[in-house]
Amino acid sequence: MGNEAVACGALKAGMTFFAAYPITPASEIMHELAEHEPAIAFVHAEDEIASIHMAIGASLAGRKAMTSTSGPGMSLKQEGIGLAHMMEVPLVVVNVQRVGPSTGMPTLPAQGDILQAAHGSHGDYVPLVFYPSSVDECYRYTIEAFNAAEESRSPVILLLDGYLAHLQETIDLDAVSVDVRPRTLAPLGQGRRHFTGLLAKDGVPKTKDTAYYREWYARSKAKMLEAAAHYRFYDYHKNPTSRTLVIAYGITHRVITPLRGSYSLFKPIRMFPVLEDELRAAAAEHDKVVVVEMNDGQYRGEVQKVLRREILGISILGGTISLKEIRERLSEL
Repeated sequence: MGNEAVACGALKAGMTFFAAYPITPASEIMHELAEHEPAIAFVHAEDEIASIHMAIGASLAGRKAMTSTSGPGMSLKQEGIGLAHMMEVPLVVVNVQRVGPSTGMPTLPAQGDILQAAHGSHGDYVPLVFYPSSVDECYRYTIEAFNAAEESRSPVILLLDGYLAHLQETIDLDAVSVDVRPRTLAPLGQGRRHFTGLLAKDGVPKTKDTAYYREWYARSKAKMLEAAAHYRFYDYHKNPTSRTLVIAYGITHRVITPLRGSYSLFKPIRMFPVLEDELRAAAAEHDKVVVVEMNDGQYRGEVQKVLRREILGISILGGTISLKEIRERLSEL
């Protein structure tokens, strides 16, 4: 299943530290990785806050690290994610989405954490967020998430949903060809390194130096965008007979795949930073652009900002997806 593929991808990427707290529908990632002790350090943490900070510490100590959760736990991890951005700590955070807010509908899937994945922690930072749509892609893009984390020296978010996490498919892991980026960050204790969430320069706090903050942020943003350019993951199927482009991601894209006989389809895999050039090029060939997603238009708003034109939306709410309903609603637009 998708969750098992994530675990296998993490091991292939060289992950040797994992900490998490069990939560539906992400728990199978923990179950799979628990079987690999003592080859990896596995911690069933006391809560979500502890688990992400354990992963941060392990990464600083020289290990590739990952944590996994679902919506309520992702909310608790946000402070740690912001800390990892400020301290430039590579790690992977997996969020298997379910219906919220709060405890919501724990066993039903959703795509309601899209904006949270990009802007869940406070302040300005540039996120890297991936979202696969098959079991094969769960494996492949877990590895790429680790590669992107190492290159950017930042936390990378890997999004799934409850359907994708529990989707079962047969895949040949050995047939998936993905290079693994090695760890280059010096472990804790080697060289001069100072760890703080405060703005600092060479270990000295600069908490009132606004000029240095602007310099730091410009450098951080440029670093993240340079790294993101190496991970321009998406699929685009152009239907020459259609003037409508349908954008969908994750399990929703899987559901609408049969519609490619009637519409052009665009699937972003790198959700953030938004694939601006690719979306502009695809949208320029169509009169209408429609985003189909399991939320109330979260990614639609991002696409609209990029394209600066009206973007139509179909919101699938409550954890159920019907191809028939989507087809009918598309025909009405």
